[in-house]
Amino acid sequence: MKALILVGGFGTRLRPLTLSVPKPLVDFANKPMILHQIEALKAVGVTEVVLAINYRPEVMMNFLKDFEDKIGIKITCSQETEPLGTAGPLALARDKLVDSSNDPFFVLNSDVISEYPFEELIKFHKSHGGEATIMVTKVDEPSKYGVVVMEEATGKVERFVEKPKTFVGNKINAGIYLLNPTVLDRIELKPTSIEKEIFPKIASDQKLYAMVLPGFWMDIGQPKDYITGLRLYLESLRKNSPEKLSKGSNILGNVLIHETAVIGEGCLIGPDVSLGRNCVVGPGVRLSRCTIMKEVRVKEHACVTGSIVGWHSTVGMWARVDNMTILGEDVHVGDEVYINGGVILPHKEIKGNILKPEIVM
Repeated sequence: MKALILVGGFGTRLRPLTLSVPKPLVDFANKPMILHQIEALKAVGVTEVVLAINYRPEVMMNFLKDFEDKIGIKITCSQETEPLGTAGPLALARDKLVDSSNDPFFVLNSDVISEYPFEELIKFHKSHGGEATIMVTKVDEPSKYGVVVMEEATGKVERFVEKPKTFVGNKINAGIYLLNPTVLDRIELKPTSIEKEIFPKIASDQKLYAMVLPGFWMDIGQPKDYITGLRLYLESLRKNSPEKLSKGSNILGNVLIHETAVIGEGCLIGPDVSLGRNCVVGPGVRLSRCTIMKEVRVKEHACVTGSIVGWHSTVGMWARVDNMTILGEDVHVGDEVYINGGVILPHKEIKGNILKPEIVM
């Protein structure tokens, strides 16, 4: 089987992290976002992954070449010269996706994190005999999204309602699809939306089905959702692979610490923390609801809460980093500095307090 991952463009919503690497290579729970998807695809027998990309493909491919051999999967690139939306890239990659086996192929949005129940998706797709299956997830506020209206018993999709004013359902497109090759006959090589143009046509032909995604789901393409996604991911690890989580008297709740990280005396870490490779955490540090990426140094008695600290950065002694602060790569926060909701671009030194959310260029 094959899969196409919609990588897309510049990742502006996750800046300043995406100023250093393309968004799918930003670390999430100590590995690049896209690797979570590729490993899950490999586990259900996918042999080739095609990345649909229009921004810095050489950076992506150089990085992923290492993983091709480690994971044992072929990774290729389909480069757009102009943005083609969410369906155009499938037409562009047609020759890479279709072969003599006529197997269905996966399509994934690269921002989506979940438990990736691909095995169940394959079984459901084969059972209904339709042309396409989309995964849907339940949300609390469906009026903010496009809602998928479906037959509960069979999963057959009846229609899509964009940001409904009155309640029509609470299931939205989760950005994970399994499509028969015949779907490609419906897509022209031009900017096209799969959600607004292609799927409604398949639904009107009674050939589109939806499966409710079990477990958690989050689009982690912006900082607030990235932090929420980490909490949900760590909860899922607690349920399915608790041995991967860290234990100890200084650990509170669900915490993922890379084996190479060094932690000083008297720290309190958690809940919902990811601590990356070769990080050094000084004595008396407090970390909660945050991601600390690789090669970061958090000096003694500093506190980081509800924030993301990018690679190779430093948080000074008694400093406090709070309220959805994002430190880009190689940012150095001085001793006793307070940052409240700052977005700090790479290679900066912060010597004074940032008392209200602002971007530091």
